[in-house]
Amino acid sequence: MPPTLASVVRNSSLHLTVLAGADHLERPVRWVHTSELDDPTPFLEGGELLLTTGIKLGRTAAQLQAYVHRLADAGVVGLGLGVGLSHTEVPQPLVDAAAQRGLPLLRVPEPTPFIAISKVVSAALAAEQYEAVTTSFEAQEELTRAALGKDGTTAVVRRLAARLGGWAALYDGSGALSVVAPDWAARRAGRLAAEVDRLRRRPAPSSAALQGRSPGIDTADEDYVVVQSLGADRRARGFLAVGTEDRITPTERYVLNAAVALLTLTLERSRELRQAEERMGAALLRMVLAGEVATARQVAVGLFGGLPEGTIRVLVAGAGPTADAADALVELGDRAEQAGSRVGEKLLVAREDGTHGPRLMVLALDNGAVHRACLGVVEEHEGLSLGVSAPAVLEEAGTAHAQAERALAVALRGGRRSVDHEEVGAGSLLPLLGEDAVTAFAEGLLRPLREHDRTARGDLVASLRAWLSRHGQWDAAAADLGVHRHTLRYRMRRVEELLGRSLDDTDVRMELWLALRSGEE
Repeated sequence: MPPTLASVVRNSSLHLTVLAGADHLERPVRWVHTSELDDPTPFLEGGELLLTTGIKLGRTAAQLQAYVHRLADAGVVGLGLGVGLSHTEVPQPLVDAAAQRGLPLLRVPEPTPFIAISKVVSAALAAEQYEAVTTSFEAQEELTRAALGKDGTTAVVRRLAARLGGWAALYDGSGALSVVAPDWAARRAGRLAAEVDRLRRRPAPSSAALQGRSPGIDTADEDYVVVQSLGADRRARGFLAVGTEDRITPTERYVLNAAVALLTLTLERSRELRQAEERMGAALLRMVLAGEVATARQVAVGLFGGLPEGTIRVLVAGAGPTADAADALVELGDRAEQAGSRVGEKLLVAREDGTHGPRLMVLALDNGAVHRACLGVVEEHEGLSLGVSAPAVLEEAGTAHAQAERALAVALRGGRRSVDHEEVGAGSLLPLLGEDAVTAFAEGLLRPLREHDRTARGDLVASLRAWLSRHGQWDAAAADLGVHRHTLRYRMRRVEELLGRSLDDTDVRMELWLALRSGEE
């Protein structure tokens, strides 16, 4: 801690006397400044002990009061007046003004030179800086040893909390709480979810200081909280939060920065290992999709403890070629792996560049933690879509992958976040076709009928729709239209004439029905 006015006053060699502001002597002194100016504030930064002989202070109470107000407004922590030159004693109006503003006023006797006060404060500041360097170096050594040991990240978080005399928490890249110390702080760390999520959406490194109290924490649990994202590139790999009773001191800031650097290094090292594991997992997934399940099982036992067992699904995510979309796919893969890791659920993940942009394939248990996490991520990100296969066994993964790809195509064309294969199988053929192609086909095929309906009697388009929907049953279709069946027969002959095609042809009927339905989708 920097020296305070109280520690300066207690120095018996200075012979200082407190005349006002005795209740404010615990203020830290950042520097000592000597000035005889009537207004020295342009040369002050705040936190100074100002020394003066009072040559230009003025003699009236109003002048002395204005001088004190200027100093107090500038953040001066104390005023020392040297007696014996301009003033034989400290003017009482100056004492009264200082008492009114709560500004400590010190009487400096004539034998005490101002330089002696400056030396005392400078020596204390140097001692503080030496202590800060020594303490931060010791803390860095301690944290480094912790990081190199077993359960390095957990050990670093625990040592950091002990060093700060508060609590510390580590969150993974998805914002989920992974380590907290001491254990009683879990409730407080959990309440920072919204702040961590906000930082998760910002490029790393970034931080937030919540001065006063943690969001949502009861009055009895007031904290000064700092949250810092961890990562060597623009994407956060994790988050560190610390809570202390008082604001973090410069020395504690050094300790916190050392912990941030070590945790970032650990996470980046873990990321490289994870990337190697991802490449092996991707190779295994492609073996499974190719039908080489038995070989993949043998390899996976040694690497990942085995493959997912039971009913599985294949999920394929796709997005546009933008940087944000690519980042969203990376996050999807990370969140899927984190969800599986938390509950011990096995999965396989592979990233690839498709014809229409990057793709992410995930093979996971049906309705498991990974499956649910993927659905949650695509709901959070605009432009990210997910195709989900039907439930299958591992030996059917190739078929499931094809189903997921078709479902993804429907999702992308329809601007939907996720589509299950069941929806594709139970729905219309139209969503599987290119929207532009279907529209152009329908407009070209039905144009003669629409032009007729605009200029002549008889609604040929509506009549054709009714007739096709009744599978060519004249009476039923005529009843739907409210016309005589002979009228409907006439209209259908007119349709054949305008289109130059026979309605007896099954292919013609199918194409016309497809064109009519495309306008309804």
